[in-house]
Amino acid sequence: MDQILGKAGSYFFAQKANKEIAVVSNEINAVSNSIEGGTKWLVSKIKGKMQKPLPELLKEHDLPGGLFPGNNLTDYDFNDKTGLLTLELSNPWEVQYGDSSLLRFNTEVSGYLEKGKMTNVEGMKTKMVMMWVKVTLISAEGSDKVQFTAGMKKSRSREAYEALREGVAVDKF
Repeated sequence: MDQILGKAGSYFFAQKANKEIAVVSNEINAVSNSIEGGTKWLVSKIKGKMQKPLPELLKEHDLPGGLFPGNNLTDYDFNDKTGLLTLELSNPWEVQYGDSSLLRFNTEVSGYLEKGKMTNVEGMKTKMVMMWVKVTLISAEGSDKVQFTAGMKKSRSREAYEALREGVAVDKF
């Protein structure tokens, strides 16, 4: 009888512990989703999946660290095997850089990150003359230039994209 009660007690204790762990995990997810500014990073860290800051990842791939809006990024995902980088932004944003260039970002920006370039870019535009043109490729030309391909190639000073900049929310991409 003691063995049966012991096994039953162990079973119910294990069930209760599993439920409590699930509740705590759900609470952490709920809190992290309600706080703005990259909180999925916290959950990933707790779950043992550490993600480096985006500027550091970009610099490792020889791209300027301030290429994307600084405080407006809510999360990003980088697949080491495929090179796919996906950024999630809280709104469409427009950012003016140190060289007076303008870039506009949709709520999701993606592309394939390689050494010195980002290919197949989606969700990003640059202002050329009087119109917005879709950016399809970003590459680093040597150490002092960044080249944006948007129908035509436009070289810009790399220094203008090194510092993180905040964007201005816009109604539509």
